[in-house]
Amino acid sequence: MTIARSRMVLAGVVVALVAAALPRPARADRADGAVARIDSGSSSRESRRRALAALPLDRIPEPQRKAIEPCLRSATLYRRLPTETVICDAELLDFALTKPEAIVDIWRVLGISHLTLDPVGPNQWKLCDGYGTTGVLRLVHEERQGRSGLLVFHGRGVYTGPLSPKNLTGSCVLLVRHGPAMPAVDGRERQTVQIDSFLDMDGVGLEIVTRTLQPIIVRSAASNLHEICLFMTTLSDSARTNPEGVVQLAGKLQQTDAAARQTLATIARRAAQPAANAMPHAARRDAADMAAADRLQTELAARWLSADELDRIQRQ
Repeated sequence: MTIARSRMVLAGVVVALVAAALPRPARADRADGAVARIDSGSSSRESRRRALAALPLDRIPEPQRKAIEPCLRSATLYRRLPTETVICDAELLDFALTKPEAIVDIWRVLGISHLTLDPVGPNQWKLCDGYGTTGVLRLVHEERQGRSGLLVFHGRGVYTGPLSPKNLTGSCVLLVRHGPAMPAVDGRERQTVQIDSFLDMDGVGLEIVTRTLQPIIVRSAASNLHEICLFMTTLSDSARTNPEGVVQLAGKLQQTDAAARQTLATIARRAAQPAANAMPHAARRDAADMAAADRLQTELAARWLSADELDRIQRQ
């Protein structure tokens, strides 16, 4: 199974971290308790005011600030997505946010998404969702404070396809904030992820979005963010229990540079150390035998592949 249509990928504009992500789950046997939503999202004026106040415009370089200000002023649609609390290693989540091409590359290897996100410069990616959306996404600002972080993305894109009688063009600004939450009952790290999105459509796109597509956009973005967080939990758990499998997977990422592949491998081995140190020596050998690297694809893709597809992978 490949990616289900992402409802125009947030109306055809580049919200690569939110709406052009994973397919809808093919299997219902995976509990969603690994990721909790702590609100239902909002498009209220107060949420928008708070998001604008949180944007560090005075610290964003002038060229980037001038590029995003028109979208912020005249956004066709503002949405604060439901805040997610996800069980995930903090270093791995930070890596996913700053090197999103590596996560998308993993989806390509697993066969669960048509999305491509190819670096075209420092902190800049070319997006293609495989269903009519293309564009460019840029990380225009990043801040860290302790284990918390703030990122500002700017995207520009076009949609051509059956969901609109005309090509739709527009831009978006994403304010992404993340930070530590209380650990899970078993001691695993938990993180919160909050995304505020501003979407500014050009010309005919404004009317199409406001009159027809807004409910679809809101639902799709929230659903895809939830699925991304579930995937990150699965990847984080795999790093803890099967680090060498993740290391081998990193080596297969053809669209990810060598430095990022090495960083992912290092994060996986580091995440596994607490769990490994807590096990007796014999148990470590048994665990290594059970967590064979060639099983990792099944572990990571189980939620998004059909039973037939999983059986085919297991027979390979």
